[in-house]
Order: sequence, then C-alpha cells, then structure tokens
Amino acid sequence: MKRRTPQQAPEIEVRTRGQMPPGTEDYALDKVGALFDRTREPVLFARVRLTHQADPAVDRPVIAQANLDVNGRPVRAHVAAATVTEAVDVLRDRLAARLESLAEHDEARRERGPGGGPHEWRHGDEPARRPDWFPRPPEERRVVRHKSFSLARETPDEAAFEMELMDYGFHLFTDLDTGEDSVLYRSGPTGYRLARTHPGEESVSGTAVPITVSDLPAPRMTVAQAKRRLDLTGYPFVFFAEDTTGRGNVLYHRYDGHYGLITPAD
Repeated sequence: MKRRTPQQAPEIEVRTRGQMPPGTEDYALDKVGALFDRTREPVLFARVRLTHQADPAVDRPVIAQANLDVNGRPVRAHVAAATVTEAVDVLRDRLAARLESLAEHDEARRERGPGGGPHEWRHGDEPARRPDWFPRPPEERRVVRHKSFSLARETPDEAAFEMELMDYGFHLFTDLDTGEDSVLYRSGPTGYRLARTHPGEESVSGTAVPITVSDLPAPRMTVAQAKRRLDLTGYPFVFFAEDTTGRGNVLYHRYDGHYGLITPAD
C-alpha cells in the first residue's frame, strides 16, 4: 500500500492485490491526484484498489476501483481492463466524468437557489467497462454480502444522479412521489428504467434523464426463490418484494460469482 499527499489534498491510499508491474502505485497516485483540481469542493478522502486476477481465461483481469469523498458526497468508479495501465487510465476518465457531473449539478443548484426545480445534469457517459462476474457453479454460490440500510426517499432524477456518481448498475430507493420501494437501472445506451414494488397509474415525466416505467409488480418471493430466478435468467440482479415484509429487495451477482443482497432497514 502506498500513500501520497498532494498539495491541499488528502492522502491517496492505493492498495494492490496480485501481480503488478513496477511503478503501478505511483502511476495511480499521479493519475487520480491530478483530478483534484477539477472540483470546486475539497476532496476529503481518496482510495484506489487495483486487483490483478490470475485466471488466464479472464479477458480483462485487472479491476480498478476508486472511492472519493468530495466534501461529504461519495463519488465512486469501478472498471475492468486488460492491463494495469489501461485500467488506471479508464478509472481516471470515469472519475473525471463523475466529478464534472457533480460540479455541473452543484452549479445548477446554486443558480436555481433554494427549493429550485429538477436536477440539471448531463447524462451520456461512455458505457462502463464493468468487470465480468466469475461464472461460479450455482451450487457453490452464497450470499456473502448483505447490506441493510434506510432507503433514501428521493425522486427518480435524484436516484439517477446518485447512481451515476456511485457508478452503480442499479439503485434501490423509495420513490418520493409514490412512497413505493423502487429500483432504477440502465436500459439501453442512454436511458433508465424504473420498477416499483406496486406500480400504479403514476408515470414519470419532466425528468432530466429519459426514464421508462415497468408496469409489472415486483414478484413476492423468498431470498431462496430469488436465487433460483437469478440463476435461471442470468440477469445481473433480481428486484423482488420479500415474502415476509413486502419490502423491495435486490439480489445481485457479485464479481466473485457469489451473491450480494440489499434490504431496507425497518
């Protein structure tokens, strides 16, 4: 692990795992540290993780992750590439795009003043080079990570903005207008799709990003049933209403081939 402290910036923590070429940590420090001048708000924390998988069958064996704290706002990027240098370069580009979106969002909010209108931010990043998930045999898969937290009550626009900043493939939240547990995910190259636990007649209009709404309710099932559906469909995640509580849950494929589970905290 290596750290460096740029002028008026936090220590950048770089952690590596697996075989890395000489100078990898310094290269990551330079590339990520150069981004701090692009944000008006101070960067309070920065961490980069680089992993080189030993499996020769993986086309993009290098995974690069970064987490920033920009004056209390988390910004995240997660990419995969064929080489360490390429992974760091793509990671830098993804972070730069997210910092630019955050700056544009904050500028628009300042111009609107308190209580202004909808979020105004630019959407249209290049598709993320996301790591492929390891094809672990279904009988070996387990829920190895379970995150439970109070879901944010926000509009679909706010959910989309949050999802972009965190580089998520989906975002579980409570729809501010309907009160329904909902999931927003990417659909097509430029749009989003919204699914709710109990869809009604409400549509989504006047948003800053194109959003379509599913008219199908979230299936009510147990976690075990969600596992079977995830394995059968091959989808990256399953949104479902938990059989006991009726709350919206997400079961998803992790990059190590196991499952992750996200549930609302009561």
